[in-house]
Amino acid sequence: MRRTDVEGIRRGIRDRDRQLVRLLNERARLSVEMGRMKAEAGLAVFDPVQERRVLDGIASLNEGPLPAEALRSIWREILSASRTLQAPLSVACLGPEGSFAHLAALERFGRSTLLAPQVTIGAVFDAVEKRRGDLGVVPLENSVEGPVRTTLERLIATPLAIRGEICLRVSHCLLAKGAGRRIRRVYSHPQALAQCRQWLARHLPEAAPVETESTSAAVLQALGDRQGAAIASRLASEIYGLPAVETGIEDPRPTRRASSSSGRAPTSRRAATRPPSSSRRSTGPGRCTRPWPPSLRRGSTCCASSPTRCGTGCGSTCSSSISKATRRTGP
Repeated sequence: MRRTDVEGIRRGIRDRDRQLVRLLNERARLSVEMGRMKAEAGLAVFDPVQERRVLDGIASLNEGPLPAEALRSIWREILSASRTLQAPLSVACLGPEGSFAHLAALERFGRSTLLAPQVTIGAVFDAVEKRRGDLGVVPLENSVEGPVRTTLERLIATPLAIRGEICLRVSHCLLAKGAGRRIRRVYSHPQALAQCRQWLARHLPEAAPVETESTSAAVLQALGDRQGAAIASRLASEIYGLPAVETGIEDPRPTRRASSSSGRAPTSRRAATRPPSSSRRSTGPGRCTRPWPPSLRRGSTCCASSPTRCGTGCGSTCSSSISKATRRTGP
């Protein structure tokens, strides 16, 4: 490979970079103008239906070699930066940083969004209800362990409305300062412990499971325990500096977590981007046929029940979005 060929390609890349920067700033100026028009009309900056339309449109334009998911990731950050130019968006989520709810919030809203991790699921609802956050992200359901009861209880009682769903592929890591015989306690959220029970039974049969409020809280506990380990995400390992001694320890079946984003702001005329799986009529055993409370029916993409609220205790793999009023935001 000749040096002149390499320099020629690098010049071509620099030229494209300059074009990209110019076009991105042109797009940003249009986004700022859109934000001004939304403010004058009293419309919400966050429009999940329009953002989904943009991402789908970008994927349809792709001719390669970049994979569609790579383009979606790039445009997710462009949309995040554009939203921040229109008006800063504050999103409360179950924390601390590195939890799967925090990971879901990053996946949905991008890194330009102000994320405010909360200690408990209830605190996320409280933050949005008391207007300390524009939106909230909470775990709603897991494809292995079913619905998160605390979230369902608050969804029934809250004045907020469901705004959108975030489905996240869950992959667990074992984080520890040491490995093997030195581990006597394994900290994690109850659902994470349940999702890894087979692996723990095979590899750490003597270790005692210790439940925590979140997977990130488990990492903080394990950091102070010389014989402790945590089940958490790779992101949590990077944030807190606790090495991942094993990866992919979830039991061998697809594990997805559905999280809900909730908020006060007006939503679009199509708040639900697709029908919730468990709200579709079903007569199978264990399915709930009762009507849902208004707080869940209004623009909802979530339907799953708690045995204490409904005698059947049905469950599904989906999540939701919430707001007090619905209003048309235009195409």
